Amino acid sequence: MLPNATLALVMGILSIVGCCCYGLPGIIFGIVAIIIATKSEKLYKENPENYLGYGNVKAGKIMGIIGIVLSILLVLFYVWLVVTFGWEALQDQELMQERMQEMMGQ
Repeated sequence: MLPNATLALVMGILSIVGCCCYGLPGIIFGIVAIIIATKSEKLYKENPENYLGYGNVKAGKIMGIIGIVLSILLVLFYVWLVVTFGWEALQDQELMQERMQEMMGQ
């Protein structure tokens, strides 16, 4: 079994789940998953007959990439919300409704 193959898979899964927590954990776990998976891929390619679990490494790397992309999109969405509506409107529902109505031209 490849060392850290399961860890790469777990980090990839956590990166997708972590994107739901304002994006930052998803980015961190995704980067860790990609780094671990890249090291394990290099080890596997040196002696493929000696190792099992390459599928876990590939899946972990793919999920890490997906988690990073989703997390970055979520962070950009939050930045857009703050820039468009303001921090105060995000904390006050009535003010948010007013700003949304202004934006829609009503």
